[in-house]
Amino acid sequence: MKAHRYAAILVFVASAAWVLTGDFTSVGSASDQEGDQAAVTETGSASDAAPADTRPEQSVAVAVIPSIDHARTVRVSGVTQADKRTNMTARAGGVIAELLVEQGDVVAEGDMVARIAPEGRDAAVRSAEAALEQARAEFAAREELVERGTLPRLQLDQQRSALRLAESQYEAALAELERLDVAAPFGGVVDSVMVEQGSSVDQGTPVANLIALDPIIGIGEVNESDLSTIRVGGSAQLRLVTGDVIDGTIRFISREAQSSTRTFTVEVEAPNPDLAVPAGMTTEVILRGEPVNATPVPRSVVTLDDAGELGVRAVGDDNRVVFYPIDLVDDSTDALLLGGIPKGARIIVVGQNFVSDGQAVSPVEADSAVIDRLIAEASGEAASQ
Repeated sequence: MKAHRYAAILVFVASAAWVLTGDFTSVGSASDQEGDQAAVTETGSASDAAPADTRPEQSVAVAVIPSIDHARTVRVSGVTQADKRTNMTARAGGVIAELLVEQGDVVAEGDMVARIAPEGRDAAVRSAEAALEQARAEFAAREELVERGTLPRLQLDQQRSALRLAESQYEAALAELERLDVAAPFGGVVDSVMVEQGSSVDQGTPVANLIALDPIIGIGEVNESDLSTIRVGGSAQLRLVTGDVIDGTIRFISREAQSSTRTFTVEVEAPNPDLAVPAGMTTEVILRGEPVNATPVPRSVVTLDDAGELGVRAVGDDNRVVFYPIDLVDDSTDALLLGGIPKGARIIVVGQNFVSDGQAVSPVEADSAVIDRLIAEASGEAASQ
């Protein structure tokens, strides 16, 4: 039993010593390292044998869209207004002897509208005229006597004063007679008549209302953000509720905003020779700014870059994607008119959202008919707006 015990103790000590040395780990580790090295060698050989990247380049449709000269359009609701309006009043009191116009009549500047009965005023003119003739004769006679030395020159001065008085009395009587005529101060339409023939009026009583409709004026309110687009003298149009469109020009832009709406009043002057457009009609006031160079593109072309900036993607000479930030010039029916796109740029019209800046792509020319239609519609709308 002692021999077996000694043998067991010896085996135990030998085993403990072997475990403490760690030599047992080299068996599995060496095997694993040899396997890993073999795998790396095989992988490296396979990589060397295969090509770097066999994926095809992304195909995109591109188009070179010619730019056009386009004037930005500002549209506001408005109303037509007479160019001038006034109440013709009696300049003297009396009875309306003649009423020469009716409501709706067209008159020219200086035409008689009504006459007030003179009631002795014409007789006052004749009397003043006779007194003037007498004063002139007396002045001529005394002037002759003074030149002969018969009368002193002082009496000639007195007679000259009498002549001046007679002239002023005659002019006053004549002016009083002329006040009996009510004349049109400008050409226009008699919109209403306030008196009847035979009625009595006082000085300042309204006789008729006169409005000038040629030119016709379109009044609208423009937002403060659009104020920099338009200018006095710029082209404009009035689109009436009847569908008629009249060309005109901007004649006035208010320099003070309405306190309640923060908008600015704009007046457009348009010819109305036949007086077909009345005052007070609802109209669309179309204002145009200065023409600028813009490129018409489909709405779907516009995209965002990684920084969130609005623009379009194009293909450069090296067939890599480039991004152009844009300025919105105008918005037509079928296209956006954009600024900031270089001339001759190959704009990506299909696939722009599936590529990134700097990526190599395979560009394919888009259908030219679509591009021609965009240009024609953008140009046509710019001309018709």
